[in-house]
Amino acid sequence: MLKAIQYKSLGYATFFNPDTGFFARVPEKGKPEPFWSPHGPELMDISITNWCDKGCSFCYKSSTIRGEHMEVCDYKKIIDQAAAMGTFQVALGGGNPNQHPDFIEILEYTVSKGVVPNFTTNGRGLSDEILEATRKFCGAVAVSAYPPYHEAAKTIAKLVAKKIKVNVHFILDATSINTAIEWLTEPPEFLYNINAIIFLNYKPSGRKIFEKRMLRNSSRLDDFFKLATSSRRKLKVGFDACCVSGVFARTNVNSSMVDACDAGRFSMYISEDLRVYPCSFQSGLAAGDSFNNESSLLDIWTKSQNMQAFRNYFSSERCGPCGHKSTCMNGCPLFDEVVVCGHR
Repeated sequence: MLKAIQYKSLGYATFFNPDTGFFARVPEKGKPEPFWSPHGPELMDISITNWCDKGCSFCYKSSTIRGEHMEVCDYKKIIDQAAAMGTFQVALGGGNPNQHPDFIEILEYTVSKGVVPNFTTNGRGLSDEILEATRKFCGAVAVSAYPPYHEAAKTIAKLVAKKIKVNVHFILDATSINTAIEWLTEPPEFLYNINAIIFLNYKPSGRKIFEKRMLRNSSRLDDFFKLATSSRRKLKVGFDACCVSGVFARTNVNSSMVDACDAGRFSMYISEDLRVYPCSFQSGLAAGDSFNNESSLLDIWTKSQNMQAFRNYFSSERCGPCGHKSTCMNGCPLFDEVVVCGHR
């Protein structure tokens, strides 16, 4: 069923299909594209736990087995307010979110409020009960894929067998770009039944930072972006917002098909310790705003200086006369190193 919300005073409407994940933001005739949504975020990225037993060196959250879980009562307060603001969906993350001890209750409650839950997993802890709850309640599951890939392959097979929509999250850096090009040219068998592969630009954040892995150091950027946006690719492709500088500057793709960063404009992040940020990658860099009984998420969304700072950045003249400014919106406000347009 297609959900539609008309924001008459703002001059646009939103449309969302919880079954397919289709989303569109449509301005009224003669009105400009909205820059942000004063009524609240359309998407919330929520870390419900920082617990994980893998200890990956590149984890931007530095998650460990000592990581804490968000209290269910706090999660329910978040979802209550999300629903009131018209938030369509939440992306549950961690840590490994499906290993939260109350994960099934979290999914059930989210759906009961008319919000669609999605989550990212490393594949561990996907019990039969969690798989069934995922099939019943979730829009999609993202599987984190990194070498040696056999664990991701097993996880994908397990989810596909339950008829769960699967996306693959692939961290794109100066080394893995070679694998990405290989997969787009001739996908390995374990990717045959996925919905899409989503490329995430490697961020200099987490327990270890590998400067040489920064994507901008690759000599194959043009090859990758042209292939990833062409009809020659063998997989359905998506990008995180930190890749869009490369998409806009290195290809002729229709700009209406790719969005600039939504952080602080149409999306927000909430950590497991109830700190609120425009973007999840800011959580290790700044204090953020505190979500407590004295503040509402709408207050934070509309009044936070941190949120406004992101909006100011996206609307600034940071990139001067660049022809992609209206679509790229100056790139990343946190890490200049992730910008791969070649213009700066």
